[in-house]
Amino acid sequence: MTKTIDETELQAFMLRAVDDLGAGYLGVMVSLGSRLGFYRALAGAGPLTSHELAERTDTAERYVRDWLHSQAAAGYLTYHSTSATFELTAEHALVLADETSPVYLPPAWNVPAAMWADESKALHAFKTGEGIAWGDHDPRLAHGTAAFYRNGYRASLVSQWLPALDGVVAALERGITVADVGAGHGHTTVLMAEAFPNSRFHGFDSHAPSVAEATRNARESGVAGRVSFEQVDAADYRPLGFGLICFFDSLHDMGDPIGVLEHAAEALTPDGTLLLVEPNAADRLEDNLSVVAQTYYAASSMICTAHSISDGGELVLGAQAGEARLRDTLRRAGFSRVRVVAETPFNLIIEAER
Repeated sequence: MTKTIDETELQAFMLRAVDDLGAGYLGVMVSLGSRLGFYRALAGAGPLTSHELAERTDTAERYVRDWLHSQAAAGYLTYHSTSATFELTAEHALVLADETSPVYLPPAWNVPAAMWADESKALHAFKTGEGIAWGDHDPRLAHGTAAFYRNGYRASLVSQWLPALDGVVAALERGITVADVGAGHGHTTVLMAEAFPNSRFHGFDSHAPSVAEATRNARESGVAGRVSFEQVDAADYRPLGFGLICFFDSLHDMGDPIGVLEHAAEALTPDGTLLLVEPNAADRLEDNLSVVAQTYYAASSMICTAHSISDGGELVLGAQAGEARLRDTLRRAGFSRVRVVAETPFNLIIEAER
């Protein structure tokens, strides 16, 4: 039997799909605007014409004009028709122009750009079941991921997440040794080192370019004397005896998360604490149907799951594992006390002890 098409539903979904397509086009404009300094020039400047913005940024007016029109059409800029000028509001500037803002977004567009660049690798992986290692992705992936998460960590890690852990801030102030496993570009390691000068910090990551970038970040932040980074697998780092071991959005990328956590349990001091930060997700798919989850599931299929499979794939958690599965993974690795100490729309913050 031929099903009758609901024209209203068809039109509504088609418009939704066009909206999503438009977001992809817009992302390119956001990245260009950020890299060319357009948003910074507009921030706090009041209404500007295309000629004024081009002059302030040393760019070609005709290109700038179309860019401004795209931003006005998207609602990213306010257009004043009587003066043919464009204005960036203070609220939008926090998202688009202020690189220290916890809601600064432009670097995140490097991630879908890298995913598009790696489409042929993903096609091969989907057909064969093989993995894609983190280091085999377009370099924009590592840079975009690090820059996107950096400001969120800066806003919450030292001020909210660490104080939520039982006795950890006091221990850090006295002085302990801390491991940051899957440290990436080292932003979390550096943030903690800046806040707690009596403690020492070791960042571990299997991706050599990220280790080099992390070392540079520590040096530029003035904490290199108390921070080190090493290229090593997550179950092989030494020495042992850490008072705090952290996994910041990294455990779900690993091929053997139980083995990695078992090593962490062994590496902790008897009174040590494990801090696990993972993407926030409901335990059931039907409770996890949102724009945030849509984004994480897409990233998981091309990045997180792909790397986990390349890393052995003993247990492929994916980027939306959910609290129950994370608790079970920690329990199986030997952690008897597990509690969620905080959460954001994007992350679950979990404390675990042996």
